[in-house]
Amino acid sequence: MERSYVIKPELGKTYPQVSHGKGIYLYDVAGKRYIDGCSGAVTASIGHGIEEIAEAMREQALKVSFAYRSHFSSEAVEELGAKLASWAPGELNWSFFVNSGSEATETAQKIAIQYWQEKGRPTKTRMVSRWMSYHGITMGALSMSGHVLRRKRFVPLLADYPTISPPYPYRRPDGMSLEQYASHCANELETAILRVGPDQLAAFIAEPVIGASGGAVVPPDGYFQRIREICDKYDVLFIADEVMTGVGRTGEKFGMDHWGVKPDLMTLGKGMSAGYTPMAATMATDAIIDTITRGSGLIMAGHTYSANPQSAAVSLAVLRYVEAHHLVERAAVQGAYLLKKLQELAEEIPLIGEARGLGLLCGLEFVKEKKTREPFPLSKGVANQVIAKAFENGLLVYPATGGLEGIAGDSIIISPPLTITTEEIDELVELLKKTVMQVQEDLRKEQS
Repeated sequence: MERSYVIKPELGKTYPQVSHGKGIYLYDVAGKRYIDGCSGAVTASIGHGIEEIAEAMREQALKVSFAYRSHFSSEAVEELGAKLASWAPGELNWSFFVNSGSEATETAQKIAIQYWQEKGRPTKTRMVSRWMSYHGITMGALSMSGHVLRRKRFVPLLADYPTISPPYPYRRPDGMSLEQYASHCANELETAILRVGPDQLAAFIAEPVIGASGGAVVPPDGYFQRIREICDKYDVLFIADEVMTGVGRTGEKFGMDHWGVKPDLMTLGKGMSAGYTPMAATMATDAIIDTITRGSGLIMAGHTYSANPQSAAVSLAVLRYVEAHHLVERAAVQGAYLLKKLQELAEEIPLIGEARGLGLLCGLEFVKEKKTREPFPLSKGVANQVIAKAFENGLLVYPATGGLEGIAGDSIIISPPLTITTEEIDELVELLKKTVMQVQEDLRKEQS
């Protein structure tokens, strides 16, 4: 075609057309190969071109692809719900199926508010979240997000939600231990609850590992345990946003499993269908669903494609594939190897301030001055330079910029499919090293 009629992320930019994918690799129509070093948007967790998933698609399509959830359930939907209940911690046994992570977090918000209404506490309608967080691009989800760059155009339309600081160990105050820092950050939640009023707050929402707004920022041990205590003390529900971290990405089934903390609501997406179909879920505890069942008996949420049999069958096939190939355990082992290699890069290359991560959700943060951790101004676009150069070199990585109040913070996410081998990690890291050193040299020449 001579011209495109598709609205793309950057208007006016020409994008190569993807041809096909296999394993951790994608190929464009010109034959160029790319390592999918970020699983797209931390999504393609089992890799590309899996025949078992394609067969599950075909089998379900020959039965029925669409049935409206107000008319029918389906075998695929019921089995997927049972599978997630068997995976999830605590009493998170109930799933509300939607199409995207944004819809999942917004549904969690609505369920939390309705729960308190059904309990006879209708003033509990507000949410607490963290600056340096991202929970989705729809207005309700964006209201709960602290991603300054993604909020700024729409601030007049957003609810005034983010309240507390994130746990950001790389930039903790000098002289403060990780244990002290964990308490310091978590206790901000108690302060925020007291300022707003426990009678006004429905829930606190947080990502187990900060993703798109921070670049795989892992909280210190003790942080989420204290968060859980505070939520229980003031009757505030805890929503774990596992859209990016769930279904094995961090080396456990769910990110919160690393700290043994059980949320009241949990959101899933991305790796739940591994990019093979649009699918996400909001999971709720028995206590929440029992309360609503005894009350109105109806959750006021839903979308045309909610609980779609086609997508449910695909997601079920993905979860079975993860189980059969032990990909959760594999993510822990291969993630430790990847992080070690990235930390070696950080020691070698001055541009890299820190390599961090959990399982196969890793990140690099780029700094102007390593010793002082001084960041580049966002206008410099350092992370974007790395992303563009990596693409030229045949490597895909994911942006995580603007975490420092929207004026600084250059990070990227490295999150390859959970199927990646040790040899493929070595190949990825070599391309990444080449890329970062090229950008570092470009910055040196520009400065001189």
